[in-house]
This record gives sequence, C-alpha cells and structure tokens, in this order.
Amino acid sequence: MSDEPSGGGCAWLIQEPCGRLGGMSRALLIVDVQNDFTEGGALETAGGAAVAAGITEHLADNGEDYAVIVASRDWHDADSDNGGHFHPQPDFVDSWPEHCVAGTPGADYHPALDTQLVDLHVFKGQGSPSYSAFDGATAEGETLAEALRARGVDHLDVVGIATDHCVRASALDAHREGFTVRVIDGLTSAVAPESRAAALEELRAAGVTVE
Repeated sequence: MSDEPSGGGCAWLIQEPCGRLGGMSRALLIVDVQNDFTEGGALETAGGAAVAAGITEHLADNGEDYAVIVASRDWHDADSDNGGHFHPQPDFVDSWPEHCVAGTPGADYHPALDTQLVDLHVFKGQGSPSYSAFDGATAEGETLAEALRARGVDHLDVVGIATDHCVRASALDAHREGFTVRVIDGLTSAVAPESRAAALEELRAAGVTVE
C-alpha cells in the first residue's frame, strides 16, 4: 500500500499545507461578485462578468496558494431601506437603488464565479449600510477577522467588486486588522474610473499592495 496521503496532492508535493509557504498563510477574499454588480444588474460595473470569470481562472491556476478562500455577499433585508442605504432618489455616495436583496437573483453570485472553490461565505449589510466584508459574518455568526485568525491567516489577497467601494473598504479594514494585504487590481471592477484611481491611491498610501 502506498504511503502517499489520500488528501489533496498539494501537501504531499511541497510538504507544507496548501496555502502555507515559507511560514506564511495566505487567504483569498472575493468581494461581492454578485449579479446586481455585474452587467445588467441594479448597480452594474463595466467588466464585472469578466472579473467573475477571471477570478475562477485565477483559482484554477493558483488555488493551492491559498489556505482558505472566502467570498462575501451584500445580503440586504427585503421591505427595508437598510438603514438609509436604499433610497428612491439615491445620491450614489451614501444611498443607492435597491440591490442584492437576500434570496433574490440579484444577490446570487455571478454564474462565471466557481463557488465550489469557496470555503467560507460571509454575509453583510443585513438591515444596515455595509461596505467592508469585515462588517459581515458567516451563517454561523463568525466574523471574517475571527475566521481568518482561526485558520492562521496572516496574508490576504483581495479581489472583486467594486474597486472603489467594497473592495476598497474591505482591504483597508484588513490592513487595520493587521493582515498583510494585496489587492489584485486586474481582478476587480469599479463604479467609475475617477473613483477607482482615487481608491487605489488611498490603498497604496495606507500600506496596501496593489498589483
């Protein structure tokens, strides 16, 4: 009988747990890759569908780099303005059209994102405005920071939608929580070019790596 472990090949080949290289443990955070934030959705971003497909390709090529893969979703309450987040005349800064209502097609992950590869799902914005994935929690009530620390994560790659809103907020909060953060800009899409540029500048100034 072979002595080779019966689990995934990563640990056998490199003699380290998957996603743990050189003493560091890296996770991937996929922010809000949902139908309402991609083409045809309530708050579409240009290139959102391509981002979904690109993240799936990234995971196919680099999935073993990550100890854990997390995906967040806006998951707003129905029949509520969610703390003023929804407004019939939104200013698109602090208030928005209705989007990503829990259980609706708009809140579903984009079909080009392979969610079979996701280990943890985080829900945010239930009854209140929420941009950062670090404001959310799993269905079991574990916050994102708790989940990452429980798994020994110290480095975090951030991708998803939108660069200038929820990706920005999530990356900044991750940095404040003490994680070493990298935003993979080619796997994000933004609301507008100007606010995207400002967000990336802010992230770099805060100490987040942008690639």
